[in-house]
Amino acid sequence: MALTTGHSYDTDIIAWSNEQSALLRARRFSELDIEHISDEVEDVGKSEQRELAHRIALLLTHLLKWKYQPERRGASWDSTIRTQRIAIESRLRKTPSLKASIEDADWWTDPWADAVRAFFSETNLDMELPDVCPWSFESIMDESR
Repeated sequence: MALTTGHSYDTDIIAWSNEQSALLRARRFSELDIEHISDEVEDVGKSEQRELAHRIALLLTHLLKWKYQPERRGASWDSTIRTQRIAIESRLRKTPSLKASIEDADWWTDPWADAVRAFFSETNLDMELPDVCPWSFESIMDESR
Protein backbone atom coordinates (compact mmCIF):
# COMPACT_ATOMS: atom_id res chain seq x y z
CA MET A 1 0.00 0.00 0.00
CA ALA A 2 1.49 3.33 -1.00
CA LEU A 3 1.09 6.09 1.54
CA THR A 4 1.77 9.74 1.09
CA THR A 5 3.40 11.03 4.24
CA GLY A 6 4.18 14.42 5.59
CA HIS A 7 0.80 16.11 5.88
CA SER A 8 0.89 18.71 8.58
CA TYR A 9 -1.46 18.60 11.53
CA ASP A 10 -1.37 22.39 11.64
CA THR A 11 -2.11 23.08 7.97
CA ASP A 12 -4.49 20.27 6.88
CA ILE A 13 -5.96 18.26 9.73
CA ILE A 14 -8.20 16.21 7.41
CA ALA A 15 -5.32 15.06 5.24
CA TRP A 16 -3.25 14.51 8.40
CA SER A 17 -5.96 12.37 10.05
CA ASN A 18 -6.44 10.29 6.89
CA GLU A 19 -2.69 9.74 6.74
CA GLN A 20 -2.47 8.79 10.41
CA SER A 21 -5.31 6.28 10.15
CA ALA A 22 -3.69 4.74 7.06
CA LEU A 23 -0.38 4.48 8.93
CA LEU A 24 -2.14 2.78 11.84
CA ARG A 25 -3.86 0.28 9.56
CA ALA A 26 -0.56 -0.43 7.81
CA ARG A 27 1.06 -0.92 11.24
CA ARG A 28 3.69 1.69 10.44
CA PHE A 29 3.80 2.84 14.04
CA SER A 30 7.21 4.51 13.92
CA GLU A 31 5.85 7.04 11.39
CA LEU A 32 2.89 8.12 13.50
CA ASP A 33 2.54 11.63 14.90
CA ILE A 34 2.04 10.35 18.46
CA GLU A 35 1.88 13.76 20.16
CA HIS A 36 -0.96 15.03 17.97
CA ILE A 37 -2.74 11.68 17.93
CA SER A 38 -2.72 11.76 21.74
CA ASP A 39 -4.16 15.28 21.70
CA GLU A 40 -6.92 14.24 19.30
CA VAL A 41 -7.86 11.17 21.34
CA GLU A 42 -8.03 13.34 24.46
CA ASP A 43 -10.17 15.86 22.59
CA VAL A 44 -12.72 13.16 21.76
CA GLY A 45 -13.44 12.80 25.47
CA LYS A 46 -13.61 16.56 25.95
CA SER A 47 -15.98 16.83 23.00
CA GLU A 48 -18.31 14.28 24.57
CA GLN A 49 -18.28 16.25 27.83
CA ARG A 50 -18.98 19.51 25.99
CA GLU A 51 -21.89 17.87 24.17
CA LEU A 52 -23.37 16.65 27.44
CA ALA A 53 -22.89 20.04 29.11
CA HIS A 54 -24.54 21.81 26.16
CA ARG A 55 -27.56 19.51 26.22
CA ILE A 56 -27.95 19.85 29.98
CA ALA A 57 -27.68 23.64 29.76
CA LEU A 58 -30.36 23.70 27.06
CA LEU A 59 -32.59 21.45 29.15
CA LEU A 60 -32.06 23.60 32.26
CA THR A 61 -32.83 26.77 30.29
CA HIS A 62 -36.15 25.36 29.17
CA LEU A 63 -36.97 24.01 32.62
CA LEU A 64 -36.34 27.48 34.06
CA LYS A 65 -38.59 29.04 31.43
CA TRP A 66 -41.22 26.37 32.10
CA LYS A 67 -41.11 27.11 35.82
CA TYR A 68 -40.99 30.90 35.73
CA GLN A 69 -43.13 31.60 32.66
CA PRO A 70 -46.08 29.20 32.98
CA GLU A 71 -48.24 31.47 30.82
CA ARG A 72 -45.83 30.94 27.88
CA ARG A 73 -45.63 27.15 28.07
CA GLY A 74 -46.16 25.53 24.74
CA ALA A 75 -45.45 22.60 22.49
CA SER A 76 -42.07 23.97 21.42
CA TRP A 77 -40.68 24.15 24.95
CA ASP A 78 -42.17 20.76 25.77
CA SER A 79 -40.58 19.28 22.66
CA THR A 80 -37.18 20.76 23.49
CA ILE A 81 -37.34 19.40 27.03
CA ARG A 82 -38.27 15.91 25.82
CA THR A 83 -35.70 15.94 23.02
CA GLN A 84 -32.87 16.98 25.34
CA ARG A 85 -33.77 14.35 27.93
CA ILE A 86 -33.74 11.65 25.26
CA ALA A 87 -30.42 12.90 23.87
CA ILE A 88 -28.86 13.04 27.35
CA GLU A 89 -30.01 9.51 28.16
CA SER A 90 -28.66 8.32 24.82
CA ARG A 91 -25.30 10.03 25.36
CA LEU A 92 -24.98 8.44 28.81
CA ARG A 93 -25.90 5.03 27.45
CA LYS A 94 -23.32 5.27 24.66
CA THR A 95 -20.63 6.79 26.89
CA PRO A 96 -21.18 5.51 30.43
CA SER A 97 -18.03 7.20 31.77
CA LEU A 98 -19.83 10.55 31.38
CA LYS A 99 -21.83 9.64 34.48
CA ALA A 100 -18.78 10.68 36.51
CA SER A 101 -19.28 14.25 35.26
CA ILE A 102 -22.90 14.29 36.35
CA GLU A 103 -21.92 13.09 39.81
CA ASP A 104 -19.30 15.86 40.16
CA ALA A 105 -20.87 18.94 41.77
CA ASP A 106 -18.16 21.22 40.30
CA TRP A 107 -18.95 20.03 36.77
CA TRP A 108 -22.44 21.54 37.03
CA THR A 109 -21.04 25.08 37.38
CA ASP A 110 -20.69 25.72 33.63
CA PRO A 111 -23.96 24.17 32.41
CA TRP A 112 -25.88 25.99 35.14
CA ALA A 113 -24.19 29.33 34.37
CA ASP A 114 -24.89 28.83 30.65
CA ALA A 115 -28.53 28.02 31.39
CA VAL A 116 -28.99 31.05 33.63
CA ARG A 117 -27.40 33.35 31.03
CA ALA A 118 -29.63 31.96 28.29
CA PHE A 119 -32.71 32.16 30.51
CA PHE A 120 -32.18 35.85 31.27
CA SER A 121 -31.25 36.62 27.68
CA GLU A 122 -34.38 34.93 26.33
CA THR A 123 -36.86 36.13 28.95
CA ASN A 124 -35.65 39.58 30.09
CA LEU A 125 -37.00 38.69 33.52
CA ASP A 126 -35.58 40.53 36.52
CA MET A 127 -35.26 38.04 39.34
CA GLU A 128 -32.76 36.16 41.45
CA LEU A 129 -31.73 32.61 40.67
CA PRO A 130 -29.53 30.39 42.83
CA ASP A 131 -25.78 30.41 42.17
CA VAL A 132 -25.84 26.63 41.81
CA CYS A 133 -28.34 24.36 40.15
CA PRO A 134 -31.07 23.66 42.70
CA TRP A 135 -32.19 20.45 41.03
CA SER A 136 -30.67 17.01 41.12
CA PHE A 137 -29.90 15.23 37.89
CA GLU A 138 -32.75 12.83 38.61
CA SER A 139 -35.22 15.69 38.99
CA ILE A 140 -34.22 17.42 35.74
CA MET A 141 -34.61 14.10 33.94
CA ASP A 142 -37.99 13.42 35.57
CA GLU A 143 -40.62 13.50 32.84
CA SER A 144 -43.22 14.95 35.19
CA ARG A 145 -41.02 18.12 35.18
